[in-house]
Amino acid sequence: MSYYNNFSPFYDLFTKDVNYKKRAKQMLRLFKLHGKAPTLLLDFACGTGGFSEQFSKRGIDVIGVDKSDGMLSVAAEKNEKLKRPVLYLNQSGEELDLYGTVDGAICCLDSLNHITDLEELKKCFSKISLFLEDGCLFIFDLNTEYKHRQILGNNTFRMRKRGVECLWENRLKDDGLTVEITLSFTYKAGVNKRETVTEQFCERVYTDEQLGEALEEGGFVLEAVYGEKTFLPPKNNSQRNLYVARKVK
Repeated sequence: MSYYNNFSPFYDLFTKDVNYKKRAKQMLRLFKLHGKAPTLLLDFACGTGGFSEQFSKRGIDVIGVDKSDGMLSVAAEKNEKLKRPVLYLNQSGEELDLYGTVDGAICCLDSLNHITDLEELKKCFSKISLFLEDGCLFIFDLNTEYKHRQILGNNTFRMRKRGVECLWENRLKDDGLTVEITLSFTYKAGVNKRETVTEQFCERVYTDEQLGEALEEGGFVLEAVYGEKTFLPPKNNSQRNLYVARKVK
């Protein structure tokens, strides 16, 4: 999984279209629909803390965990504006080690797609389960096969925001499920000087069977799947689905 350190200074700039408030509200409704709202939440692969911040504002204690120290550095700056600061930890899924248990967990914005090895995904689920109280919920999203094949595919995108240019290049592997992604950011670095940094990573789609296997081995049962931003089952052209899993052992 990419460390995202080169991406971190530009992440919030190029994800301004993500409505963290609305998405956090949807997940909180799902927690209540399938059980209860958490009082202590694990935000796994929290990135720059967009969701951690929203849940904290709703009176929930949050532990944000991410492998990228660059992303966590940006997230930590947001704590200055919060009455209930988030506890941020620099850890990967395999080394997840909390101070105790939590009564809810989330993982958002296709972060789990960045885990491209099934065995590593299983270890990640097992670790999250280890620190999640019995009967509590783990809510996460995943990019779909439709998105990987039809939207990302072998396509190239160009974006420019506040003087920063982003070149987003994709290559769909022969399996039709894995996309290699290269992000190049060109920005002003002084008078008449511009610099470019790159970030490379892969995203993988997991079949329903593989996902079910990984959840089961981690001690979860899958309760529901929703289309992105809805409370309805996913459509065939859904780009990102939302999963609700319950820890059962």
